[in-house]
Amino acid sequence: MIVLHAEILIFVAVAGTAVVLTRNPLSQVIGLTFYGLLLALMFFIFQAPDVAFSQIVVGAVALPLMVLLALAKIRNREVKQRMHHER
Repeated sequence: MIVLHAEILIFVAVAGTAVVLTRNPLSQVIGLTFYGLLLALMFFIFQAPDVAFSQIVVGAVALPLMVLLALAKIRNREVKQRMHHER
């Protein structure tokens, strides 16, 4: 069991580092989703299923969705500004 705990902690650390080092925002969102799922798995392994469920809802679904919506809004605003400047 201790080996499983160590492995999941290493996976979480590697995934968190990968999210931070990624420069493409869309790739960051994908990494963030994967990181959220790994955190949920970690909480489940450490016998906290209620926290794992909350992590799935918030960290793996809601947060990445909000970031994607923000990115879409920023891109739409940039397109509108380009079209306005081209006139």
